[in-house]
Amino acid sequence: MAEPKKTSVLILSRQCPYDGTLAQSAVDFSLAAAAFEQPVSLLLLGNGVLQLLNGQDTQGSSQKNIGKRLSSLPLYGIEKVYVDATSMARYDLQAEDLLLPVEILSDASLTALFSDHDHVVSF
Repeated sequence: MAEPKKTSVLILSRQCPYDGTLAQSAVDFSLAAAAFEQPVSLLLLGNGVLQLLNGQDTQGSSQKNIGKRLSSLPLYGIEKVYVDATSMARYDLQAEDLLLPVEILSDASLTALFSDHDHVVSF
């Protein structure tokens, strides 16, 4: 019997790391999908790139440190993390400012990324 085709999922996160719960929800959804052995990629756009900043400190707040959760993505088999070049430039960020290795994409590459996935879930 043939194994069913796994559908790829692109998780799109645009939220600041500690402005509400959507950023945390995007990470939780990514981890859950990967736990069910779905191919998962994560794309951070706009304010979402701030989730990847090194040195996040949430002591004294009720928020969980999203940086620690994002660092666990490879443990769940999520190795494709993307950011858009426009957002990186907007915040004057370099790849070494981020806690995970990422692939920085141009606007043209973003279009191809969307069409390479079966499902896109936006947070």
